[in-house]
Amino acid sequence: MDFGLVLQTDPPASRVVELMQRAERNGFSHGWTFDSAVLWQEPFVIYSQVLANTSTLKIGPMVTNPGTRTWEVTASTFATLNDMFGNRTVCGIGRGDSAMRVAGRKPNTLARISDAIRVIRALGRGEEADLGGGTVVRFPWTKPGAEVPVWMAAYGPKALKMTGEEADGFILQLADLYLTEYMVKAVRDAAEAAGRDPSEVTVCVAAPAYVTADDSPEALAHAREQCRWFGGMVGNHVADLVAKYGAHTGAVPDELTDYIKAREGYDYAHHGRSGNPDTQFVPAEIVDRFCLIGPVEKHIEKLTALRALGVDQFALYDMHDAREAVIDTYGTQVIPAVNA
Repeated sequence: MDFGLVLQTDPPASRVVELMQRAERNGFSHGWTFDSAVLWQEPFVIYSQVLANTSTLKIGPMVTNPGTRTWEVTASTFATLNDMFGNRTVCGIGRGDSAMRVAGRKPNTLARISDAIRVIRALGRGEEADLGGGTVVRFPWTKPGAEVPVWMAAYGPKALKMTGEEADGFILQLADLYLTEYMVKAVRDAAEAAGRDPSEVTVCVAAPAYVTADDSPEALAHAREQCRWFGGMVGNHVADLVAKYGAHTGAVPDELTDYIKAREGYDYAHHGRSGNPDTQFVPAEIVDRFCLIGPVEKHIEKLTALRALGVDQFALYDMHDAREAVIDTYGTQVIPAVNA
């Protein structure tokens, strides 16, 4: 199993670079960041520094979207980084929750994401792509062998189906075992139905991880408070699904939708941060199910179970008060045990 580190690009940018270097030293293969132009600093500028100061780490957004950047600019940025540092980027893409809403726009449609995936991947390879209206372009400067894999973030049935049919990878932003099994199956079934080899769709589960010294009530309570924000972030996407499909309709598992009943709005000023006041509706049970918290052995146990469900990478959200400690503990104890 591969391991990734997910960060927000808060200033100073040097701090992001340092943590990514630390992750690489500890056996992490991927570095990811949020991508919301208003809330955080520009990630692609920081990626160039991360790539220059690491040797093997692959980097990318978790996730960008096709609405805040034109597709040819996104493709050119990835292709330029790959030309400078080798094929060390992955384009994580989604509807654009925080990036679009903070800018006063609605998240992107699946049709727009589909078109963007096609264009970004083709241009990143040095192939021609139709930008719409018959305008066909190609980057004349890409080298043979260039690649920009595109991984799609998804929860709902139509998005899962499209991921299996079109994307190179699937990003699932929660670590619940039941929901992971359900959604990985949906993606793989869609890939097979489309005539693809399901194993060629990389599966990445992303969630906060917080390692405690023991499983005492006090230690677990603190860990839950540090990670409760994640249930609120996922809840934004779940609220959209409920609005579209309704609750208890069978289109989306009740295990995903039931917990947002007490949700009463959301302020993106606290998005993705521990102590987010808009996430008190998230119960402890959901934090335990969606995240990885507890002593080292609990992390190893859950990661082993995720791998058995077909998960190829676990990407660790590191937004809490123990960033370095979790990176180091994963490097010295968790990753070696999982991959033994």
